[in-house]
Formats: sequence, structure tokens, C-alpha cells
Amino acid sequence: MKNLSLFILLFIIQWNFAQISDQKEFTNVEGSHYRFKVVKHLDATPVKNQNRTGTCWSFSGLSFLESELLRKGKGVYNLSEMWIARNAYLGKAKNYLLMDGYLNFGEGGEFHDIPWVVKRYGLVPEAAYPGKVYGGEKHNHAELHAVLTGMLKALKKKPQNNRLTKSWLPAYTEVVDAYLGEVPDNTENFTFVIDGQKFTPKSFAKHLDLNMDDYVELTSFTHHPYYQAYTMELPDNWQLHQAYNIPLDELLEVADQAIMKGYTFAWGADVSEKGFSHRKGLAVVPQDERTVQDKKSNQLTFEQDGEKIPNAFMQPVKEKLVSPQERQEAYENGTTTDDHGMHIVGIVQDQNGTKYFVVKNSWGTQYNQLNGYFLASYPYFRYKTIDIFVHKDALPKALKKKLGIK
Repeated sequence: MKNLSLFILLFIIQWNFAQISDQKEFTNVEGSHYRFKVVKHLDATPVKNQNRTGTCWSFSGLSFLESELLRKGKGVYNLSEMWIARNAYLGKAKNYLLMDGYLNFGEGGEFHDIPWVVKRYGLVPEAAYPGKVYGGEKHNHAELHAVLTGMLKALKKKPQNNRLTKSWLPAYTEVVDAYLGEVPDNTENFTFVIDGQKFTPKSFAKHLDLNMDDYVELTSFTHHPYYQAYTMELPDNWQLHQAYNIPLDELLEVADQAIMKGYTFAWGADVSEKGFSHRKGLAVVPQDERTVQDKKSNQLTFEQDGEKIPNAFMQPVKEKLVSPQERQEAYENGTTTDDHGMHIVGIVQDQNGTKYFVVKNSWGTQYNQLNGYFLASYPYFRYKTIDIFVHKDALPKALKKKLGIK
């Protein structure tokens, strides 16, 4: 935890990506003709593995907060993703029943769910709440999700005198805790010790001194006015939370300048595109879709109808300059969905000067050459971003004024 020496701390922070990026040049996969140089790389904690859960939003959101603690000089912390997921499950269930089932219930969530949990239930370290009572070293919520969904569907019908009894929430909570770990009814009775100091979840959150009101969500879509907040139409937005809507060029500028000013941010995006390959460590939007026809191939080119087509995962190709209209169309026709939460911690550029964001994923370190990271081109960011979650001080002063953020 926090009592590590500075040397060990920096080693842990740098191990995942920076040991690769510290080289003068690096590439995304063996045999690739991409040559990347680091423009800016910010501190982050080691990559984790969400495994068979839909809790990417918790992994990426807490990874972001861990980087915030590093940025603020608080030290290195390993925060419990399952503490966040556990308490969000309670909020989702209440809202689902209040909305008579006309609300999505699932493992997914949004970055703003983390402040919701922290304000009500506090924070805990991973060691205090690993969330794996059901057994095994890796997270798997398949059975948990099935059981909870079945309970809520039955409860929605109000089978006992057409009303809910007071017993449903304790029963539901017992099921959550049977899988993730028991928590006292009064969380002030849930205690743990760090560096000889005893904490409750709320006192630990206060000790970390992260003001949840300092963090804002930004998005960019044309069906709502710019420079205003609106309720994001996303299945996992069970809180019906609002995000600030800004022009696409400004969203990219905020993201770029946040990194350059030393602020990482959480990133919600669609990763179902042909141009996304975690194994190849790249997310790109080529003008010619034939260049991403085979994610498994390590060939530099493909042969098609006598024409040699470059493999976009193995060498740079020309990308689309994605317009707000193209982005909006993809959102409205369902080809851009809110399917993954990640953490952006840096910027690199290739040999042609094209910039890419350095993305910390939560799928473990063993699946690609970049130790669990990948590189998302700026065109990909423009096209497939749902939202970003960032400290308000990373925003330009003029934009904060337009949005009414103090």
C-alpha cells in the first residue's frame, strides 16, 4: 500500500507500459512497421483483469482515481473495484423497482457511478474487499448476475399482495454479499487497518481527500445543444445522470490538453469496430476498410483481386477525418455503443506524426505486446468516444465558464 519506498513505487507504476515506451522507439506487435515515440506518459497503477464481468466502468474509473492519487502526491493505492460494484448493485436494484422494471439492470455502469458510491458508502482498498467469495482467483459474475436478474424480475411482479415487502432489500443484499463478501448493515462497523491506522470506508475516503464533485463527464453529440448538460441515452445510465455536451473538436482538444497538463482521464467508448484489436495493441479508423479485414494476420499486406492492400494493424494507413455527422449517425444507428470503459494515460505519435492516446485496459497483461495497454488513434477517439470523465481543472478556463463550472 502507501508505505512503499519511492523507488519501489516508481517501479510498480512504470512496469506495465513505460518499460516499453522508455525505448527511443517501440512498436505494437512483433514484425509491425509502426514506430512510436512517447509524447507524454503519466503515472498509472498496474493493469488488472476484470475477467468475466461487465464491470469495466469500475476498473477503469478506479484506475483513474488511483492515478489522481498519484498526481496529487498521495502515494500508490490499490482500490477495490468490487466494493464499488457491490454498492452500485444495490442502487441499481432500487431504481429498477422504482421504475417498475422499465430500466436496464445489468453488470454495466457509468463512471459517475463511482462518485455515487463513494459519497454514500466510501472507499476501501482491494485487500479489505477483494470480492471473490464465490471462489477462484479471477472475477466471474455470470451466476451472480443471473441470480440477481431473476430476483428482480420476480420482485417486479409484486407477488405478495401487489406490493413489495420490507424484506426484499435485505434478501437481495444477502445474495450480493454471498458472492462478493459480507458487509455489515452499518458500514461504520466495517473496518480495516492501513499502516497501523484503522479506517471505515467513509473515513478512508475522507483520508484519500478526493472531492467527487471535482470530476465531470463530457460528451459530444449533435442531437442536444452544445455547452449544456443532458441525460445520456445509455442503457447503463441507471442514474439518469447528465453529461456536458461540447463540440467534437473541443472534446478532442480537452482530451489532448488534459494529458499534456498532467491529467489522465477515464474513457467510455465502442471497441467493437473492425479497426480495434487489443491483441494488436491498436484502434484505428482507416479510410479503406479492407485494410482491417484480418485482425489475426501478421502480414504487412493482403492480396485482393490482384491488388496489394496494406494491413492497418501492421503499418500506418490513411485514416478518416471523422465528422460530427458521421459520429452521430453511428450512434443513432447502433454501430457506436457504450460497450467499454478504459483509462487514458498518455500520448504517442508514429513515424508519420499521427497521434494516438495510450489506453490502459482491464483485460490483464498477457494478451498483447504492450502489457495490457493499446494505442487509440485520434480519429478513432473522434469516432467512437461515448464520454470522458476528468478533473474539472483539466478543462480550459473558457470552456469551464461556458459550462458554468467553477
